[in-house]
Order: sequence, then C-alpha cells, then structure tokens
Amino acid sequence: MLRSPSHRLPFPRARAAAVLALALALPGCSGMSDSMSTAFADPAKYDLYECKQLEPERKRLAERTAELQGLMAKAETGVGGAVVAEVAYRNEYIATRGQAKLAEQAWQKNRCRETAPGEAMPVAPRPAPPASPSRAGRSVY
Repeated sequence: MLRSPSHRLPFPRARAAAVLALALALPGCSGMSDSMSTAFADPAKYDLYECKQLEPERKRLAERTAELQGLMAKAETGVGGAVVAEVAYRNEYIATRGQAKLAEQAWQKNRCRETAPGEAMPVAPRPAPPASPSRAGRSVY
C-alpha cells in the first residue's frame, strides 16, 4: 500500500509546533527557576559557619555565579546557544545562587562585617603561661 503525501503533512507541522512550544517554555522555566534558587541548596549548610568561614565562601560563590553568567551569555551568542546555556549551565547557576543566598542569610544572622583587604582576621590572644614557683634552692633531680 502506498501512502499519499497528504498523510505526511501533519508530522512536520506537529514537530514545528513542538519546537515552538519548547522555545516559548524555556524562558518561562528560567524565570521560574530564579525564584526557586534555594531549592537546590542545603538550607542548613551554613548554620554552624563563623564569620571568618563565611567571608571567603561568599566571595567564592559570587565569583562562581559571575563565571556561570558569563559562560551562559557566551553560549547564547551561538546557534542554539539558549538551549546549550540551559542544559549545560543553568542547574549549577541556580544551585550556586541558592547557596549564595543561604550564605548571605547566615552572614546577616551572625552580624558579620567585611574585613579590609590588608586587615588580618582578629585572633584571640594567647593565655599567659602559668606562673611557676621559683627554682632557687630546689634540686632538678
């Protein structure tokens, strides 16, 4: 049995409609994921961190977020780049933003302050050595 060409027409239209629906859905997903950025991060990760631990972590997360944004922007310049950016970088970007948000909340909860670039972190003073009795007139052995 030979099929007439009229049976083939719905498939290309259906594919085109599916591609169009996917293209329209991707921007919606990216907007939704920005509001749900903490869904991929452990909410208790930074609860026991001190300020001296949070400061470099916040900087590292900010640098990684900026790096991922740059990679996504670069990927979007190519053909099919928006799809590549979504598939390759979006999940890590969302997770990193979620971690950064939680680290920032811990920073504020602990009432931490930024240290100046050349300033050393405060260190607790060493306790004085215990006073020993005078050894005058005592034998060592």
